[in-house]
Amino acid sequence: MDRFFSVDMPGVQFLRNVLVFSLAGLLPVLALYVALSPGFAPALMEGGPSFRRFARQVMTNGLPVVFVVNYVGFFLFALTRRTSAKERDPSVYLVLDLIGRLTLFVGLHAVIYVLSADWFGSFGGSRTTALRVVGPTLAQSALFQNISGVYLYATLVSALPLYASVIGRSRRLRPLAALVPLGMGAALLSVCWFLLAVALLTVGARFLVVLQS
Repeated sequence: MDRFFSVDMPGVQFLRNVLVFSLAGLLPVLALYVALSPGFAPALMEGGPSFRRFARQVMTNGLPVVFVVNYVGFFLFALTRRTSAKERDPSVYLVLDLIGRLTLFVGLHAVIYVLSADWFGSFGGSRTTALRVVGPTLAQSALFQNISGVYLYATLVSALPLYASVIGRSRRLRPLAALVPLGMGAALLSVCWFLLAVALLTVGARFLVVLQS
């Protein structure tokens, strides 16, 4: 991963790599979602309005969200690989990523939903309705019950390399990872930290629903 994401590489190359990895993380999860949704694949195969709405949703909502969240994740990954990052414990990057990941995921959904209401007439063209559906939508994303779940798990492509890098370099976390046999400690802790982010997103979204009711 070091050759794909470095703070010393040209910005355009960094952005290109983020886009490539974002698509690589998004498309398989998207295909799985379509396959698991009864009647969805045949409807898309027919083309027409259903396919156009689906494609627009992915291009205007999914890809921007995944790209921005992954950009932050890969940028933090690149920071952890810098020589200067070795002078302090990098575990702080886990907290920074958690805060940034949740804030961006929720905030971008809200902004894009409002813009979709303005530009495409989604949500009956109502900004208020657009904002009110953010909470219920994200509350269900962890269980893969809507397409936002696709975007959530597509960000794993940036989360896991960052978390594994931090855990492998952290004086605080390495002993904990060493307790797991077969050298799987960093991978297991990385997955657990991502699941913590998913859990916090779900709790926060449900709290938002309660506030709106």
